Amino acid sequence: MAGPEFASRRRSTAVDVGGVVVGGERPIVVQSMTNTDTADVDATAIQVARLAHAGSELVRITVNTEAAAAAVPEIVRKVRGLGVAVPIVGDFHYNGHKLLTEYPEAARALAKYRINPGNVGPGRHHDDHFAAIVRVAIDNEKPVRIGVNWGSLDQAVLAELMDANAGLAEPREAREIMIEAMVESAIRSAELAEATGLAHDRIILSAKVSGVRDLVDVYRQLAARGDYALHLGLTEAGMGMKGIVASSSALSLLLAEGIGDTIRVSITPEPGGDRTEEVAVAQQVLQSLGLRSFLPQVSSCPGCGRTTSTYFQELARDIQAYLRDQMPAWREGHPGVEELRVAVMGCVVNGPGESKHADIGISLPGTFEEPVAPVFIDGALDRTLRGDHIVDEFKAILDSYVERRFPTAQ
Repeated sequence: MAGPEFASRRRSTAVDVGGVVVGGERPIVVQSMTNTDTADVDATAIQVARLAHAGSELVRITVNTEAAAAAVPEIVRKVRGLGVAVPIVGDFHYNGHKLLTEYPEAARALAKYRINPGNVGPGRHHDDHFAAIVRVAIDNEKPVRIGVNWGSLDQAVLAELMDANAGLAEPREAREIMIEAMVESAIRSAELAEATGLAHDRIILSAKVSGVRDLVDVYRQLAARGDYALHLGLTEAGMGMKGIVASSSALSLLLAEGIGDTIRVSITPEPGGDRTEEVAVAQQVLQSLGLRSFLPQVSSCPGCGRTTSTYFQELARDIQAYLRDQMPAWREGHPGVEELRVAVMGCVVNGPGESKHADIGISLPGTFEEPVAPVFIDGALDRTLRGDHIVDEFKAILDSYVERRFPTAQ
């Protein structure tokens, strides 16, 4: 768990999403979203299963057309047929009121509905369409995420606040009004949902922007306005390193303040890239903050002039991949193994000390050092490896340590 420098977790209302509880005192939930055409049943079901196997505890799918809505029940059946129990969430924009009422089997099959109050309908249609979705949720005993996004912000709320601001003797900056409008849209929509009959513990809120500081300010205000469970995520975070760093920064700032009950990392994958990357990033954010553990962590040095060989880099990569490959079996047979700490170091400067701090560590010889690799277990030198089989030998030592340290589940 987090150290004393972290704020206490904000008290929020627990929401049951298909058996996964979001909020309350439960662990922060990792979720993601498919990028397949939902009407393609097989492709969507396979991606849902892959995301779930990667560690996504909720998976959202786009439901944007009649073909997509018609496909939902079969997608759920296929996913369950693969032995995957992950709750599947429907993402609705513009026509959610129509699709949910005209495709009742889809409404029953989904574990939660996401509504964007900025695009449920203009003018007088807004409240009617919003309430129609809420009534379907009530009838099917489903929770709802009210997801505000600054790219599709409710223009009526924004215009109201902008007009009021223009009448002030000292008008506030447009950024402040945008943030206030996002918070107001989320809170007013939650109040409308409750007035329609949706229970308080069936509501999750989100208010996503694409700037780190903006996101922090929005969620600080949103968290102060009530005890609704909150979904965190930097929207349109970007591709590659930019997306990962921006998302990690935003989420870490809020999570360290005790804000957030479920997270999604919305990074743009490379063309044909692996969608599960966003799940791994979300897990690593939580594990780096000490909020949850998913996978044994490998500490490795960055390298310097003392480590001109790439051997320690290759070993660190291989050991990290080995741990990830072993985890499905280890997780079942060795409870607690996700807390394992491994060090793979490249020279004598910090290698022995870092290895001693880990549960198990190896310090490889740096440039001009004696060609030996001491292995430390639980802070003490266990043995010294030599020769061409260090990788395989160290993996065998790891296996033996896991068997001993994390006894087989009964």
